[in-house]
Amino acid sequence: MAEYDYPEEAAGPFEAPPIEFEDREGRSIEIRVYDEGRDFDALCEMYDTFDPADRAQGIPPAREERVRSWLDVILGEGQDVVAAHGERVVGHATLVPDGDVATELAIFVHQDYQGAGIGSRLIRALLGYGARTGIEKVWLTVERWNHPAVTLYESVGFESSSVESFELEMTLRLD
Repeated sequence: MAEYDYPEEAAGPFEAPPIEFEDREGRSIEIRVYDEGRDFDALCEMYDTFDPADRAQGIPPAREERVRSWLDVILGEGQDVVAAHGERVVGHATLVPDGDVATELAIFVHQDYQGAGIGSRLIRALLGYGARTGIEKVWLTVERWNHPAVTLYESVGFESSSVESFELEMTLRLD
């Protein structure tokens, strides 16, 4: 487990799912807690059609069998929320435990739905769900050139913790 400096003040509060809203493209989006029976296949499909250019740090993996294996590892360990447009899963965010102290955040929005405000709502819903389930410290790494992601993380209260490599480490404390 990595050691990070966390902000003194907590971010939030954040609304927990379920949340329904209209994105900037006028599409009806539902953010809900991940349900294996309802969402697993649709989530696999989202990742199977994920643009390779949007993959970062080796995730999500390419090819369906690797996606399914990766999801088998991360789902159920922590907290997961999905964004859905009808029956199609278009976004996924997860908080994966990192030992007893902190939780790592990862978020993915399908390229057909990026830039429509879904990522912002998805991350806020995930943090609301995490706070509701007792998570206090969250960290992530992001490639420093990924300005849209860095801006998104800063907008919800993440602060830079380390800037020593090509990855930016960011942390947040929840209520």
